[in-house]
Amino acid sequence: MGFFGRGAGLMPVFPSPSGPAEIMDVTTEEAAVRAPSGSSIAVTPLVREGELVAQGAAVACLRHAPNVCLTAPIAGRVARISLLPGRKLSEIVLFREEGAGRQHHDVSNAGTTTGLRRLMQEAGFWPLLRRRPFGGMPAQDETPAAVFVMATDTRPFAFSPAMALHGREKPLADGLEALTRMTSGPVFLCQPEGPSVVPTDGLSDQIKLVFRGQRHPQGAAGLCIHEHFPAGLDVPVWDINAEDVANLGNLIATGEAEVLRTVHIAGAALREAQTVRTHSGADLRQLTQRIVAPGPHVLMSGSPLDGHPARWLGPRDRQITVMPRSGPQPRPHWLISALTASREARPVIPTAALTQALASALPAAPFVRALAAGDDEAAVSFGLLSLLEEDIALLDYVLSEGGTLPAQLRAMLDRIAKEFAA
Repeated sequence: MGFFGRGAGLMPVFPSPSGPAEIMDVTTEEAAVRAPSGSSIAVTPLVREGELVAQGAAVACLRHAPNVCLTAPIAGRVARISLLPGRKLSEIVLFREEGAGRQHHDVSNAGTTTGLRRLMQEAGFWPLLRRRPFGGMPAQDETPAAVFVMATDTRPFAFSPAMALHGREKPLADGLEALTRMTSGPVFLCQPEGPSVVPTDGLSDQIKLVFRGQRHPQGAAGLCIHEHFPAGLDVPVWDINAEDVANLGNLIATGEAEVLRTVHIAGAALREAQTVRTHSGADLRQLTQRIVAPGPHVLMSGSPLDGHPARWLGPRDRQITVMPRSGPQPRPHWLISALTASREARPVIPTAALTQALASALPAAPFVRALAAGDDEAAVSFGLLSLLEEDIALLDYVLSEGGTLPAQLRAMLDRIAKEFAA
């Protein structure tokens, strides 16, 4: 089923308070290196506590893929290395020290596919890639069938990536051209309707422009992939934010990794919204301390729909949401709890809101029923393999499921991945 035009979708469901128009560059005094949200990775630390590291220098590598590195988002001193059982990364915390400098990378071989792959892995760009199906970063030797570059974001409170790219057209074009060396398939640039965010003259024929509407979830990467190049078990598809692609173009040109990204801070617990240019792993408390309203609140890395409570800005996140913290709710009588827990699931009734929560890209009601019933075959036929939890977050909100649908989708993807690997 195709989109019913670029007007499909729902309007943002959370009002955003107004704030100053200027964008400030902010480097926090503390920062952390963490795994991308929803993933668990075993690492080998490359630094010790107390060691001084340059911005962009490798601080850890994947245990089973040593070429893939995690890099320092700020110049500073290693304060703490926290690993979970199995040497899985919890966090590597840095204290800022300007004297540590910036790491320079060898880009002499970036013109070849092998050299570009090695550069992206050593300079910390590999964790910014996300694969479909199943999610997570790609394997170190994987070749995608297509790459989607997202220059649009329709989630509530989101700052337009197209606006963040203003004045960076050349690095973006260079980054797009570089990505064409990673795949023999197309590189899709998904952007809002209007002027192209990159000059089209001289671009490779592999690069395809895709224009999206303004209503959520038109800007969801999974729905764009489902519509234009569906992922499959043997058809891996990558997606990456356009600002990261511009940073890649800058890396190839200068040898230094640009770490700043545009982040919008909003939410009902703020006195005013604010937009800043900061880095991955930024301290959310420092970024919000001067604009948060008095009273208990929750800091979330990500949007109100798919964000999660956090201390640090996630590796791929470009939103910070601050919401009031509700007080403890009285526990209901045990009999009411038992009756509530044992009640039958509510029926899924097709409505316009349900359909538009997936932008009419796939049949919403049958898809929800397939997830609830654990019907892998039906869900795959509807487009499951192109989707991740964030792509159906609005659908979960419309049904007031409180996270049930994303959890069902993740369980189904994990089950299929396990069967596929067997």
